Amino acid sequence: MDDASLLNNRYQLLERQGSGGMAVVYRARDLMLERYVAIKLLRGDYSSDIAFQERFRQEARAAANLSHPNIVTVHDFGLDVDKVFIVMEFVPGTDMKTMLKQRGRFSVKEAIPLMIQACAGIGYAHRAGLVHCDVKPHNMLVTPDQRLKVTDFGIARALATIQPDEHSEVVWGSPQYFAPEQAAGGAPSPASDVYSLGVVLYEMLTGTLPFTASSNEELARMHLEEDPIPIREFLPDIPKELEQIVMKVLSKEPSARYRTADQLGRVLLNFGTPKSVPPSLSLTPEASPDYRPGPKLAKAVRAPALRVREDIDLGIDWVAVLLGLLAMIALGGLIPFWMWIYFVYNPPLR
Repeated sequence: MDDASLLNNRYQLLERQGSGGMAVVYRARDLMLERYVAIKLLRGDYSSDIAFQERFRQEARAAANLSHPNIVTVHDFGLDVDKVFIVMEFVPGTDMKTMLKQRGRFSVKEAIPLMIQACAGIGYAHRAGLVHCDVKPHNMLVTPDQRLKVTDFGIARALATIQPDEHSEVVWGSPQYFAPEQAAGGAPSPASDVYSLGVVLYEMLTGTLPFTASSNEELARMHLEEDPIPIREFLPDIPKELEQIVMKVLSKEPSARYRTADQLGRVLLNFGTPKSVPPSLSLTPEASPDYRPGPKLAKAVRAPALRVREDIDLGIDWVAVLLGLLAMIALGGLIPFWMWIYFVYNPPLR
């Protein structure tokens, strides 16, 4: 076994899976627990930066506290000589960006269930007080059975440490996907992640980004100032209600969007479901391929209510009525008796 491929005498690096701006990802084997894991190994120029090491450690600790089926689990954090690394759950499959390059775009039936899962994972992080800050299809892994898991919370920060008026020269996120407030250098919020989810959904449905430019500065300006081309100009068959949801999510002002990923997920989950249907009977997107329930669905939903009404027993309980009458008669017969007792002990004055 090559010592260079062994971290902390425990993790054996097997093959390279991909790389990003600050790290390389490997499939590896945990020799202690005998399981496969994914290891994000920090690049050498970052590993030697003590301040960056500490920030990376804090981010890894925050991510390790997230436990959700739609979030890649963080197992460990380590430092081996000059190598800083983070150990994560190994997820078989591919990332959403690769799928988009291979397929071009997703149908509504395919895109909505995947986006609901992304909202569930990121919404859980929002409830835990974390903002992802770098939501993009590259950070969404899809398994062969269509389970989506969000990864790379490495730049997430605890909301408690972010002041509302915080402004930084450091821009968090990827220019194609970050929110207008991130483009302006402002503090990211859950609504910033919601905007990024909207960009991803726009790309999944149309096969193109809402904004493209030759420079990051121009991209930032477009996020801040321009409106994206409505989806239905690309695809007239897309339901208008879905287009309205996406355009709301891509609003320039955070207050005009859904506040958290949970809210966006609930809207997508209920997309196309009749308002009259009780929550227990609401259809999931998988059960409604075109998300436009027709008369047959409405009839099927109303039928149980009609059957309940037909089963109601409208007969009169005569025994209860008779007992009630006897009680009234008995009470009426006692009134003269108590009046006689009263006058016996309290005779009227003459």
